[in-house]
Amino acid sequence: MTSFLAIDFETADTLPDSACSVGLVRVENGLIVQEMMKLIRPPREKIMFSYIHGLCWEHLCDSPSFGEIWPEVAPLFQGVDYLVAHNASFDRRVLAACCTTHGIKVPALSFKCTVQIARKTFGIYPTKLSDVCRTLKIDLNHHEALSDARACAQIMIRAVNGNDY
Repeated sequence: MTSFLAIDFETADTLPDSACSVGLVRVENGLIVQEMMKLIRPPREKIMFSYIHGLCWEHLCDSPSFGEIWPEVAPLFQGVDYLVAHNASFDRRVLAACCTTHGIKVPALSFKCTVQIARKTFGIYPTKLSDVCRTLKIDLNHHEALSDARACAQIMIRAVNGNDY
């Protein structure tokens, strides 16, 4: 069986290096074995997307930067076969930009997208994460990074195991 890491970033502004939280859920042999959520101090004080995720500068100003949390989150990337995210191109860009900004080598792992999986495997449309979770009866506190990552992990587990809904 494969192992993977589901990842979800929330961002502060329109630039991809503005991660303000990350949720990580590691799956091995079809089981969730580790979860982690970190608040991240973004590189700029203006938080444009508070209305989406509820985080504002006061929540984040004393948090560590991405570079400071990396030593703690990096082990979750080791030994997995791939990464999973909903709208994976977004999370891939954020991960790459944050790593590059902080002089960290970008993990050389492919991404699988649960938007595509929801469409191809389950025939679900529309494919916003909230719609997919509603259809598959997966609990979700949307735009909370750990909840979003956990939902992606559960979607992927069902797809790999051939579980229908």
